[in-house]
Amino acid sequence: MLDTLSLGRRPGSMRAVSRVVPSPARIGLDLVAIDEGADVEFDLRLESVSEGVLVTGSVHADTVGECSRCLEPFDGSVDLHLTELFAYPDSATEETTEEDEVYRIVDDEIDLEPVIVDAVGLELPLKPLCSDDCEGLCPECGVRLAIAGSGHGHETMDPRWAGLAAKFGAGSDTSSATADASKINEEK
Repeated sequence: MLDTLSLGRRPGSMRAVSRVVPSPARIGLDLVAIDEGADVEFDLRLESVSEGVLVTGSVHADTVGECSRCLEPFDGSVDLHLTELFAYPDSATEETTEEDEVYRIVDDEIDLEPVIVDAVGLELPLKPLCSDDCEGLCPECGVRLAIAGSGHGHETMDPRWAGLAAKFGAGSDTSSATADASKINEEK
């Protein structure tokens, strides 16, 4: 919450605000967010205009998340640039806009939390990665491909070809599924 009482309502009056506050709750998406209690740095300028207070500036916070490919935890940061108008009570802007179209000043205070929540939600990636070249997990066994090695692989045979492979001896390591498939084919 930022107090606008000391700013006054005369258009053109300005005040700079620099603060570091703890995050009141987890802000972000399912896989990546600003943790509750993490420091959020504000470097803002509040400027009185005829219809309200224009808030511009930057916001910085550290983020924590989980890679969408390999599920490993990672740390990052988010930098936001804000430009938002907060309408005065009974101003023309407040009277001509819907409830959720513009933010409002309530009791001479600006609540930045909804602005930060909206901006962070738009800035953070929907599918965060621990690194740009993350290979993810092996689809067969689930091991992280980054630690599995270049020779990691699984010999899989299409069950439609299992009978043919058993007949000609291809894939000497035939599983019970292969044997079952060849029995089915012989019965036909």
